[in-house]
Amino acid sequence: MATLLRKIGLIRLHDRDTEDPKHHQGSLKGTKGNQKNNANKHCQTANETNLLSTPEIKARKLDQHGKDSKDKPTGKDKQGKDAKEKQQTGGSGSKPSSASSVPPLAPHRQHCSQVRTRRLMKELQEIRRLGDNFITVELVEDNLYDWNVKLHQVDKDSALWQDMKETSTEFILLNVTFPDNFPFSPPFMRVLTPRLENGYVLDGGAICMELLTPRGWSSAYTVEAVMRQFAASLVKGQGRICRKAGKSKKAFSRKEAEATFKSLVKTHEKYGWVSPPISDG
Repeated sequence: MATLLRKIGLIRLHDRDTEDPKHHQGSLKGTKGNQKNNANKHCQTANETNLLSTPEIKARKLDQHGKDSKDKPTGKDKQGKDAKEKQQTGGSGSKPSSASSVPPLAPHRQHCSQVRTRRLMKELQEIRRLGDNFITVELVEDNLYDWNVKLHQVDKDSALWQDMKETSTEFILLNVTFPDNFPFSPPFMRVLTPRLENGYVLDGGAICMELLTPRGWSSAYTVEAVMRQFAASLVKGQGRICRKAGKSKKAFSRKEAEATFKSLVKTHEKYGWVSPPISDG
């Protein structure tokens, strides 16, 4: 048994001694090569890190970052650009609004204007067909809503008619203007010439008649009917043509007439519409 064990030990020693030394060196060399390659890789990485950390590379990185920042607009720049584009396009709309565009009339206002035009055209035709030459109408500068009305006749038994004959006054001239909502609102009427006293004709040529106020007006009244009522009011109020020196040549003014009419309407609304004494005009 001892002899057998000795022989086995000798065989193992012989195998160790007979191993190829080149193979053994190659194994060692491979191991050393792997270690060397790993070391080279580590050195290469370290060198790249050192190269990137140099001042030139840092400056290049900063330049590139600055270019990217310039190319990309900031939030404030973007908001300013959007606001500028909105201003150029005229606000929120996609199409620019035209400054010269005029908004259309409201339907109600347009309807009132059409009613006024039709009514005045009809009344103008009816007045021109009158055969008694009671009144005649002339448009002021061809304006359908601004009339000069000539009253040719008053009561021939009145003092006013005698004044007209003696002063060679052929007619009493009045100006009548029609508001936008005529005939639902009364026209404004005033005397132009001659200068009258009493007869319910007040300062500026304003006329004191209830039917010419919003409270006393009716859309059924025509211009002819209003003029006939005015002629009767002149006689009732004992109207006369002013013959006083200086005062007779002073013309009535629209501004004074409007102020007077506004004041008398306010007074009559407070105290009621009663016939004032003749001495009060």
